[in-house]
Amino acid sequence: MKHEAPNNAMLMARRRAALPTGLGQTYEVFAERALNAEVWDVEGKRYIDFGGGIAVLNTGHNHPKIVAAVKTQLDKVHHTCFQVLAYEPYVELAERLIEKTPGDFAKKAYFLSTGAEAVENAVKIARAATGRQAVIAFGGGFHGRTLLGMALTGKVAPYKAGFGPFPAEIYHAEYPNPLHGISTAEALRSVEHIFKYDVEAARVAAIIIEPVQGEGGFYVAPKDFVQALRKLCDQHGIVLIADEVQTGAGRTGTWLASEQWGVAADIVTMAKSMAGGFPLSAVIGRADLMDKPLPGGLGGTYAGNPLACAAALAVLDVFEEEQLLARSVAVGEKLTVGLKALATKHRQIQDVRGLGAMVAVELFKDGDHEQPDADLTKRVCAEAIKRGLVLLSCGVYANVIRVLVPLTASDALLDEGLAVLGEAFSAAVQQG
Repeated sequence: MKHEAPNNAMLMARRRAALPTGLGQTYEVFAERALNAEVWDVEGKRYIDFGGGIAVLNTGHNHPKIVAAVKTQLDKVHHTCFQVLAYEPYVELAERLIEKTPGDFAKKAYFLSTGAEAVENAVKIARAATGRQAVIAFGGGFHGRTLLGMALTGKVAPYKAGFGPFPAEIYHAEYPNPLHGISTAEALRSVEHIFKYDVEAARVAAIIIEPVQGEGGFYVAPKDFVQALRKLCDQHGIVLIADEVQTGAGRTGTWLASEQWGVAADIVTMAKSMAGGFPLSAVIGRADLMDKPLPGGLGGTYAGNPLACAAALAVLDVFEEEQLLARSVAVGEKLTVGLKALATKHRQIQDVRGLGAMVAVELFKDGDHEQPDADLTKRVCAEAIKRGLVLLSCGVYANVIRVLVPLTASDALLDEGLAVLGEAFSAAVQQG
């Protein structure tokens, strides 16, 4: 009996029947295959991927060297649980990442499976090392969907709504955002206010910050702000954690965005693109801090899986061989020029910003900064997917369109994607 080939509508019907509503899906599209910065769905339609699996595919879909490395490892061993029987790729990866992490001090690293796990373990280490409990995060920040991750996240809808109560001793300061009226000085004052009004500095274990807010809207943390945080942390014995889950692995023009700070974090978390799409995250930090948890206090059954470690080692090789850090800068410049040109045609675009190839535009009704335009943002993305372009939105006000295209995308593909974005924007504006 011949079975009907699946299409997107058929698969969406099956999805709705089998999966919970809370598991969102941006587009009603099912991918069949992908290569570099292009994806084809089950109906054969081609898409240019400006989303990169939400910052996971800096080296592109199915990079041949990464695929080959995983296949080679698969023929050797694919799981033992590192805490039971170890394997060399885990150790080699830790050594190589330590070399690439800022800080003139001894470091150690270990691996987990998700960004949220890395963040939670960074907090565990900070608490174990300091003997303190409180953690300061920032409004607009995103740190995961686990219970502690949600508590740290500074955005209620959709991440925290309906899921409380959350773990105690989590406090939120303002994140510098001049576009929305928050200066660096005001953001620093908000940290000091927490010390005055909520918890004394002597009980704060850690301050955690994204160098560029991901889900929060691609706002870049000013260097002087981070340097001031570093001084505060040194003054009060607080651990500074850089959450580089989205910014890491070359997205911002350096391997880690915190390399551009001029000061070093005590602990860095990584995930997403570090293994080219395989589930792997890392915690890298000062050796004296990392050694504080007792044996057995860190780890996980699948953490640092051999296949993912092999993929991550291949990612590091690809970055060197293909000079992807320089390419990240070039991609970012090309995107910025293209998006600024689009902004000259549409006054709804009031900001084009980013770091390296982590670039976004922010939309407002009639160019009024008091009226974030979430509806237009949604329409632009909807028009783009119709035309074969995958876009992602973000932001506390849901009015930011971000670009996370693979760094391996060709200039021709970038130009094609920008042209489609221009067409989608014009169509979306006319609908309004």
